[in-house]
Amino acid sequence: MRVLEVPERYNLGGTMSVIAVVKRDPTLSYTADGVWFATRTPDGPGTLNLAREAGALRATTYGPGAEWLLDRADAIAGLRDDVSEFPSIASRHPLIRQLARTFDGLRFPSTGRIFHHLVPAIIGQKVSGKEAYLGYARMLRHFASEPAPGPNPKLRLPPDPEAVAATPYWVFHPFGIEQKRADTLRRAAARAASLEGSADSAEATARLTALPGIGVWTAAETVRVTFGDPDAVSVGDYHIKNIVAFALTGAPRGTDEHMLELLEPFAGHRGRVCQLLQAAGIAAPRYGPRMPLRSFARF
Repeated sequence: MRVLEVPERYNLGGTMSVIAVVKRDPTLSYTADGVWFATRTPDGPGTLNLAREAGALRATTYGPGAEWLLDRADAIAGLRDDVSEFPSIASRHPLIRQLARTFDGLRFPSTGRIFHHLVPAIIGQKVSGKEAYLGYARMLRHFASEPAPGPNPKLRLPPDPEAVAATPYWVFHPFGIEQKRADTLRRAAARAASLEGSADSAEATARLTALPGIGVWTAAETVRVTFGDPDAVSVGDYHIKNIVAFALTGAPRGTDEHMLELLEPFAGHRGRVCQLLQAAGIAAPRYGPRMPLRSFARF
């Protein structure tokens, strides 16, 4: 066990929610005992429980990866995230200044695990949030060769990259994942060891985008959580460009190019600005029908 000091108004639930690349991520669980996170560490599977305790956090870990997780517990809780310069940067726009004060308890977690977050990011490519969750949940159930360590029965471990790399693409069809994304998952799994060796966000992004099927959106969704990168922007996202344009200019629609121009004054914390806008529930007006759900389960 380890006790972690936290800043005033620290938001445990909101901070840890960033770990969920797709909503309702089965590797993350909220209970009366705090937040639970299961992953595959360099030492083996492990589970981390973070619980509020008299103005601090109590970190408890389980499994072969317990020691690795305990050593990194403060990073996973977002407590290594340096926000000291952000109030000055946020002051460059009145809305961002206000949101920075309102949500000053949010931090960016840094799990140190690339393949864990790369899997849901690949599954989430160009599909609805519901499709992404269903595909990810089904995949985790299929590759659940062992339970997550610890007393939380709801948790699931992310898939073992060796098992994913050795699986034919057609096995992914019942999960709702077509051949293109399945092949991307398998290629990434085969290179998982190399990817995990990335020293920082920039190196990881370069290695990720060198793989066929992985672009800047997938890389940003991954490194934002792996390295706690507050500048990672999901270029190519279906919604975020419109959210940024609407929040900062009032325009109902935006482009990726315009979004990056609007975020330039916040360089170094562009992803943090996007996080604040989403935390505030700001959304651009909706037009037309929702993206239809597709199914590859019977292909």
